[in-house]
Amino acid sequence: MYKYFLPDKINNQIIQTAEFNSVIIIGANGAGKSKLGAWMEKQNIAGVHRVAAQRSLNFNEFITLSSYEKAERQLLYGTPDLRTDKGPRWNYGNETTTLLSDYDYVLSALLAINNNEANEFLEECKKCEEEGRQHPNAPKTIIDKFLDIWNSIFPHRKIKFKDARIMAEFRKKQGDSEVITEYLGKEMSDGERVALYLIAQCLCVPNGRTIIIDEPELHLHRSIMNRLWSEIEKYRSDCLFIYITHDTQFAANHNHAQKIWVKSFDGIYWDWEMVEDSELPDQLLLDILGNRKDVLFVEGTKNSYDTKIYSEIYKNYYVVPCGGCSNVISRTKAMNANRQLHNLKCYGIIDRDYRTDEEIKEYEKDNIFTLKIAEVENLFLVEELLEIVNKIMGFKDNDNIEKIKKYVTDERFKKEIYRQICEATVAEIKYKLSRLLISNKSEEEAKKTMEEGLKEVSYDVITKDQEIKFNGVLRNCNYKEVLKVFNCKSLSNSTGHFFGLNNKAYIDFIIRQITGEKAQEIIDVLVKYLPKEISR
Repeated sequence: MYKYFLPDKINNQIIQTAEFNSVIIIGANGAGKSKLGAWMEKQNIAGVHRVAAQRSLNFNEFITLSSYEKAERQLLYGTPDLRTDKGPRWNYGNETTTLLSDYDYVLSALLAINNNEANEFLEECKKCEEEGRQHPNAPKTIIDKFLDIWNSIFPHRKIKFKDARIMAEFRKKQGDSEVITEYLGKEMSDGERVALYLIAQCLCVPNGRTIIIDEPELHLHRSIMNRLWSEIEKYRSDCLFIYITHDTQFAANHNHAQKIWVKSFDGIYWDWEMVEDSELPDQLLLDILGNRKDVLFVEGTKNSYDTKIYSEIYKNYYVVPCGGCSNVISRTKAMNANRQLHNLKCYGIIDRDYRTDEEIKEYEKDNIFTLKIAEVENLFLVEELLEIVNKIMGFKDNDNIEKIKKYVTDERFKKEIYRQICEATVAEIKYKLSRLLISNKSEEEAKKTMEEGLKEVSYDVITKDQEIKFNGVLRNCNYKEVLKVFNCKSLSNSTGHFFGLNNKAYIDFIIRQITGEKAQEIIDVLVKYLPKEISR
């Protein structure tokens, strides 16, 4: 949980918490967003680092080499003076309009931290050699992290740190060869220089700070804006990022961020509102929908596991939580039935539950697809994901994975198999009855249709088929098949202890990992159990 302050009606502090490390403050121009950011900084100067919208993008050819202590103080307070922690970094009273000219301080801090890290590693290696021990592998330095982020955003524009200078490379194909043009970093475009500045600024800020970014979209192209900030957040998961923006597209695409709508500011007090679930204010909702992204209806609420997982996997969709599966089905059908009103693709994802293959195929005709496991909670128990968690937790063997598989199969599924068979039988009977179309028929025809249909709804036959299916899965001890048919929402909340985690915290642990450095590895595993018909 991350904590920060907001003002009440008379500007007293209200402690707020955020589950993920990003908060977006959004509102129209002139609504007082920047002033609110400055107010938040003043409440905790030692713990908040604010980057103003008015920021200079110019820096010198050579980076000033400095001690880490001096560089850090210049970055945080605008002065190397050790006697103050409230230096002239801001001209208070004009803190939202004063031009922030700290680019050289930021680059100086970046090199100072990198030098410190390199020296610490060198000293550790020397110590290991003196003691006859094998020295550790080289760690990722702050510049390594910087380059990781930069290269993921600008794969064709390389940056090098050479002789206290930043050099840029532009690579261009010319026939069968590649032509490399090298030039000074200070001569890069505005977008590249602001990206360099923001990445370096956020990596240099001390641990545990709240970083307020005013106008995070400034000079950045829409195609890289959200990707850049998501990458920075991933590397600085210890920090809370608060973005101040009027760009609804940035806010809409930053799926996991907590959002605050600033309605107005009278010069002293703010009128703001926390945006909860999908109950967005009309104006903001219309702006977000104006992005015209394809739509994905899912079960659950905004804060449910369904929405959190699907929002990370299907980033190109507008993911809409609908509550129960019946709402997903009805909304998907309704939207696809009115294609003349829009040109969007629309899909629905529902749990497999106890659905038969026949029922699943019927839903697919309406772009409604089911998981390849019984319910979304079972995603947290698929064997490939267990292997990733096992590695993260540092276990050398797969004993814990085998224990979980045995627990799920023998202690849970085997003991609950009778209830599973009964519920599957009831579900199939309900589906078959729902297929009897009698509403548009005469009373006599309806009665005849019902009588003939009921002859095909045999409790004994359906129960027997379900017994064969479930007992076959149990007999074969096929873990993947168990997860495909076993409906038990509490199951994934009872396995964390096998990895030394609190049972109830296990799923939240996975959710955090899916937004962190292991995101792609985890997503690659989960998509195997999601409908292949919905492209990513």
